[in-house]
Amino acid sequence: MIEELKPLKAWDILKTQSDVLLLDVRSSMEYEYVGHVPGSVFVALKEPPDWLQDAGFVARVRRSIKSRWPDKNPEDMTILALCRSGARSLVAAEELSKNGFKQIYNVGQGFEGDKDEQQQRGNINGWRFHGLPWEQS
Repeated sequence: MIEELKPLKAWDILKTQSDVLLLDVRSSMEYEYVGHVPGSVFVALKEPPDWLQDAGFVARVRRSIKSRWPDKNPEDMTILALCRSGARSLVAAEELSKNGFKQIYNVGQGFEGDKDEQQQRGNINGWRFHGLPWEQS
């Protein structure tokens, strides 16, 4: 079972531990245009128009880790998975766990948070709601 961390706890871990990877699994459009966390590693789990899970996702995560930390075993890294709301990142975390990764956490609420009464995100919770660092390309 994948443990869920709220955005503030995830940020605290990122600030205090040097070998933690924040893995952004949203689409490239979301990453570029909605914004992203500085220093995060981007590996999309799904992309439009078909939104099918990328069969090479786990291999791309391994390559991304090796490129940033060549001396580390990817499966031993602590990974915090992030998406828009916490749903895709949970799927990504489960996929990584099934493929030998040992320390995987899901960032609940995600980057944009849950929908409010007007069906809009960013107003009740999520990474940006909490005022945590983010930028746009």
